[in-house]
Amino acid sequence: MISMTNIVKRFGEQTVLHDVSFNVEKQEVFGLLGPSGAGKTTIINILAKQIAAESGEARIDAKPLETGLMLEEDGLYSRLTCTENLNLFAGIYGLSKSKVPEVLASVGLEEAGKKPVNKLSQGMRKRLALARAIIHTPKVLFLDEPTANLDPTTAAGIHKLIKDLCAGGTTVFLTTHNMEEAVDLCDHVALLNKGKIVEYGSPQDICTKYDSFKTVPDLGAVFIKLTSKGVNV
Repeated sequence: MISMTNIVKRFGEQTVLHDVSFNVEKQEVFGLLGPSGAGKTTIINILAKQIAAESGEARIDAKPLETGLMLEEDGLYSRLTCTENLNLFAGIYGLSKSKVPEVLASVGLEEAGKKPVNKLSQGMRKRLALARAIIHTPKVLFLDEPTANLDPTTAAGIHKLIKDLCAGGTTVFLTTHNMEEAVDLCDHVALLNKGKIVEYGSPQDICTKYDSFKTVPDLGAVFIKLTSKGVNV
């Protein structure tokens, strides 16, 4: 459903992605893990055709209007209400406005329809951005750190929604720096550092490899262990 083959990306003289390759199967939740500045958002932007790579091939088995995108910059209209924001995007996708209350309810914002975006908490704003990304039931959904800085209850609700979307046929590609989130959500993960994929597999296998079944390891600890094994990260 999603693939990257030998992708190289530069900004000026700096190479930010080095020969990146991976595949994501249909109806899979795939996690790209790494510290800030590793290149995670750049990969999403290339897949979403927001920017172009210098070389390599990036492919999504879905048309542009069959994808959903939730980035750090949410693109919401701050002076409009939650309902007005979603009405705009419903129109873009040729959907009836009657779908908007249903989508707001799916992210726990059924009581916030008349509230302006600039009056929302950070968690509510993230949930509205997710509602916008899923309003058209996309075949492929890109989520850039969807639960960063959210309280555990809100994050758990977003996790459930992601699982429900996947069960309904959506392929989900998400970035995170949280190994526990990857274990809860992802079928496979790739660890990215300094623009290079340094590990790939199921999150359970990676946890076993680096922590011997004891606990979910901190991502930073995994990178330290990779370094100790001679991997250039």
